[in-house]
Amino acid sequence: MFSQALVALSALSCLAKAQQSLNLSVASSGGNATSPLQYGIMFEDINHSGDGGIYAELIQNRAFQGSSVFPSTLDAWSSVGADTLSLQNLSNPVSSALPTSMNVAVANGTTGQVGFSNTGWWGFDVQVQDYQGSFYVHGTYNGTVTVSLISYLSNDTFGTVKVPVQSTANDWTQFNYTLTPSTAAPNPNNTFILTFDAGSAADGSLDFNLISLFPPTYKNRANGNRVDLMEALAGLNPSFLRLPGGNNLEGNDPPYLWYWNLTIGPLENRPGRPGTWGYENTDGLGLIEYLYWCQDLGIEPILAVWGGEYLDGTIISNDTIDVYVQYALDELEFLMGDASTTYGAQRIALGYPDPFQINYVEVGNEDNLNNGLESYQDYRFPAFYDAISSAYPNITIIASTIALDPFPGNASGDYHQYTLPDYFVSQFNFFDNYTSQHPILLGEYATVQQNLPGNPGVNFSNPRVPFPFWIGSVGEAVYLLGAERNADKIIGASYAPTLQNLNSYEWAPDLISYSADPSQDVLSTSWHMISFLSSTRLTNTLPTNNATIGPVYYVAGQNTNTGSSILKAAVYNSTGDVAITVSFDGVAAGTNANLTYLYADDATAYNNVSTPNVVQVNSSTVTSDANGVFSFSLPDLSVAILETEQSTYPSGKIPWGPAGWKAWKNGEGTALGQIKYGDGCEAAMAGQGCAKWHGH
Repeated sequence: MFSQALVALSALSCLAKAQQSLNLSVASSGGNATSPLQYGIMFEDINHSGDGGIYAELIQNRAFQGSSVFPSTLDAWSSVGADTLSLQNLSNPVSSALPTSMNVAVANGTTGQVGFSNTGWWGFDVQVQDYQGSFYVHGTYNGTVTVSLISYLSNDTFGTVKVPVQSTANDWTQFNYTLTPSTAAPNPNNTFILTFDAGSAADGSLDFNLISLFPPTYKNRANGNRVDLMEALAGLNPSFLRLPGGNNLEGNDPPYLWYWNLTIGPLENRPGRPGTWGYENTDGLGLIEYLYWCQDLGIEPILAVWGGEYLDGTIISNDTIDVYVQYALDELEFLMGDASTTYGAQRIALGYPDPFQINYVEVGNEDNLNNGLESYQDYRFPAFYDAISSAYPNITIIASTIALDPFPGNASGDYHQYTLPDYFVSQFNFFDNYTSQHPILLGEYATVQQNLPGNPGVNFSNPRVPFPFWIGSVGEAVYLLGAERNADKIIGASYAPTLQNLNSYEWAPDLISYSADPSQDVLSTSWHMISFLSSTRLTNTLPTNNATIGPVYYVAGQNTNTGSSILKAAVYNSTGDVAITVSFDGVAAGTNANLTYLYADDATAYNNVSTPNVVQVNSSTVTSDANGVFSFSLPDLSVAILETEQSTYPSGKIPWGPAGWKAWKNGEGTALGQIKYGDGCEAAMAGQGCAKWHGH
């Protein structure tokens, strides 16, 4: 058992336990404006989180894409009937991007139905709903093609459709269909089968490519995302999406960086690429799809552009870095340009007349690693920073590390932390003395190992935990509360990795786990913690009269849109329940407040398919006494929010539009409820607090 192993390895905190009361008085002014982003999502295609994950395509290896790294295969495909499947590179392929197709050769004298099957991404979830399918066929045929979804355990057919097909030996022809099962399957142990009449294949074989099947997608987007996983992400109440990575942006070695211009346009024009996590990427989830993902969740994109370093340590020279800077500028023009621009016109020609808005650009990913810091500091980041800020002065430009010294201009940095619960707790005040001149994105964080004596931090030679567990989630909460109380310096925070296909993955722990069966989705303990903290947003912090920290870690503030006063707190490593009193300046006697806290019966408890949720919720109403004081207690390893009653409830999200961090800091942007905020920031602080990256 995972929990037993954690106990044996001292997963409980190795810090000295403490029990004390906490008495707080919260002022009505004097704090800092809070970042309108705060909580968001980090995504890259790892753990089959794109193909086989949030990208809703159900057919695995649909277009036989391959490379020198991962050659094309017939993986996931099998013959049905008396035929032989083989890969072919025809002289007239579907497109130059998809040169390889599947030939179905019919054995001599065969009659009846022949064809092929596909396993899907470890099965198919079959419901009574419309599935949109298509395929390309090459070869002389005049008849029907039958497409079915069938149980490979019982051979029951849940749905079938006959598609009229008339094709020739000279051209590729695409056929589209709708398949509506009459019965839902009891489990995902199902297969996709396509068959045709052997006698009607005049030349004895047919070629197929780009064989696709989509279920209903989130908000009915064509080429869209899986509904259940998008709903799980929406449940985090996020404000941004950092895309497209991550290591997968960088590429393992030349020339396999993420080429944005090869992920746009019709699917038949997308060649795919070898991803950095052990499998080929189809790039069906491309640049435009990422931006629609943001629009569908009402969140900001934080767009990462390639920064001139591959994961193997290959670094672009100073003499040629301008080529890649221009490539990034072309991408921004493609997304935001009008018809008078080269790449804006290309976007419009592809059927996207309305420009997208990009307010945040990150240059590279973890460029302090693989001996990359010197070149990143010396010429790579400055080249991108100067060019992008000149062309788009309102874009917030984020370095992929906070180890730069000095930062150019008003650039921001990205800080990643993978560590132990105790270490996260020790970083509660890590950002207190940081400067707001160069705000930080906490682009990746997660508890990845159990606690060890001496609080040594992470050791990646040791195994990582398979799932987030409760004490780790509370440690992360302490870290996030430390970020919230410095949220004029912190752009936002995103857990990583976000998604994990339980059938095939490279990294654990992960925020959300899933399989082909949506009813088996696992929302981790950290998902519940983040959803909870993100659902109640501060518009500004407020100072308190008590500097005591531990075992209660907290941030106080207000939401000016609702008029509510708020205390967020986490109890970590107390000897018992902690008695707390808090008063808010201006909050009268007899005021009601909602007190909600999360807890678990076991510090090592975690969510999985068989135990979907160990996180418990306690909610009550607390009324202030004659002196305006709220009194309550919180148990050890709990995460709590006390909020005075309000008339409306904010979404916590900034609107989709032109107001990025710079506009917000200048009082020009909009945030919660379209309210404008002024600077509200302290002067730049001494003692930067910029330790070099400690984690993965």
